[in-house]
Amino acid sequence: MMNGAQQRQMMNAVDLLLDARRTNQPIADLPVDLRPETLEEAYFVQDKLSWAYEAVGGWKIGAATADATPMFAPMPAAWISCSGCEMRGRTHRYRGLEAEISFLMGEDLPPRKTPYSREEVLGAVASCHPAIEVLETAFVDPMQVAKLSMIADLQIHGGFVYGEAVPDWQHIDFSQEHVTLAVDGSVRVERTGSNTSGDLLRLLPFLANEGAERTGGLRRGDWITTGSWTGCTLASAGAVADVTFSTAGKVNLRFGAEGSELPD
Repeated sequence: MMNGAQQRQMMNAVDLLLDARRTNQPIADLPVDLRPETLEEAYFVQDKLSWAYEAVGGWKIGAATADATPMFAPMPAAWISCSGCEMRGRTHRYRGLEAEISFLMGEDLPPRKTPYSREEVLGAVASCHPAIEVLETAFVDPMQVAKLSMIADLQIHGGFVYGEAVPDWQHIDFSQEHVTLAVDGSVRVERTGSNTSGDLLRLLPFLANEGAERTGGLRRGDWITTGSWTGCTLASAGAVADVTFSTAGKVNLRFGAEGSELPD
């Protein structure tokens, strides 16, 4: 349990990350005395940082390997868009792209003492969608910072774009699903069965059960995106990104050109 001094330190970290994101003046890393030392501290920073963007529209969750414990972060509702959107604004600096599979919740799953079964959680899903997670960051290079600093920075989340619902998604063999990620018509990544969590559907029960104390439970209308299939691909201003899954559909977005920023 964090004490008052730890919470004050982490709130200072929140202020630094938020200022770097909002001003588009990235930092090398958090100062050593403000870096989270535990996952609890990193999640504290995430949650407070997300409050600055108001409502949470869902959660990103993933695992580094098939056996790893998943990690998750809030996705601000204001950063969620449908396929074909243009990502405008000066805060799109890093422009990382990840192809993902996402789910829209159709029923509430409030916290309860008895864990939800996998079948209950998947039964509460309204639909499955292809998605692009846009990565943005307060850091000059998020791959060069302390791991918990990166996790604290919303796990470098910066946007979520979803495609059309996939019919009969329950019968997709995700271990055999093929994906391509193209930028400006050129295929940059092409892989099969490449979600790092192994069985990506295991992530949803984890979020509904182990994650409930933090999330307050899953709610109808929440989006859940389940980790990258393609690693991080960087794009430039004005670029068009297209993701195509062999069964799970297509999704695309465009970044605004330089000088197309929205007014503050």
